[in-house]
Amino acid sequence: MVTCKEICIRICTHSEAKTFGRWPGVKKGSKEATSLKKKKNIRDRLIFCRKYGEWTAEDWGKVIFSDEASFRLFGVSGKRLVQRRKGECYHQSCVMPTVNHHKTIHVWGCFLSKGVGSLTILPKNTAMNKEWYQNTLQQQLLPTIQQQFGEEQCIFQHIGAPCHKAKVITKWLGDQNVDILGPWPENSPDLNPIENLWSILKRRGDKQKPTNSDKLQSALEEEWDAMPQQTISRFVASIRRRCQAVIYAQGHMTSF
Repeated sequence: MVTCKEICIRICTHSEAKTFGRWPGVKKGSKEATSLKKKKNIRDRLIFCRKYGEWTAEDWGKVIFSDEASFRLFGVSGKRLVQRRKGECYHQSCVMPTVNHHKTIHVWGCFLSKGVGSLTILPKNTAMNKEWYQNTLQQQLLPTIQQQFGEEQCIFQHIGAPCHKAKVITKWLGDQNVDILGPWPENSPDLNPIENLWSILKRRGDKQKPTNSDKLQSALEEEWDAMPQQTISRFVASIRRRCQAVIYAQGHMTSF
């Protein structure tokens, strides 16, 4: 006999899938709810990759990738492994300064196959909400589109964070005639090449050994502008392989 809960699971809509606690017998935050959400994420990843997996390099060349990231002074954990000789435990080259409270810089950036776009530093103690996001798109995205594409149509990618999916943002992008890639599947950093760009930016910024937040900001902006075109082209060219890898992994996370 089919239970009431099974019927609810079968006929649930997309909006209901976001609130597992509404399903009879399925408690929000429970293992069963987590399992259902994971299955939905796997399905969404497969849908996306099957839809865009056959896109050509020319197709991906019309996409502007974007995301937010956080960078902390002295690294994420404040620790770093070094190689040293005996007796060099406290040598200046083998130690790094510490702070009681790590300074964090929040940024928004975008890039495309032609190169990097804008890198925006959010003001201190400012979180990216829908108001700041719209302002960032107005001040940074639109000039990038005009500079790189002119009157040609392009496609904008963002990951679907709450501020990205806000109705006011969706309407604003539509009013600006900006097409959106997607729907982008949640929890899919392996599909977004800008994640690899953030990793490189962090390593290159750390090499400058900034000692305060202003120097960290300058280092990030300098290294962002100096990002090698070969690296950017390689990341954009990898998207088709990323989609194929997700399909091969049946929707699960991949090594990208």
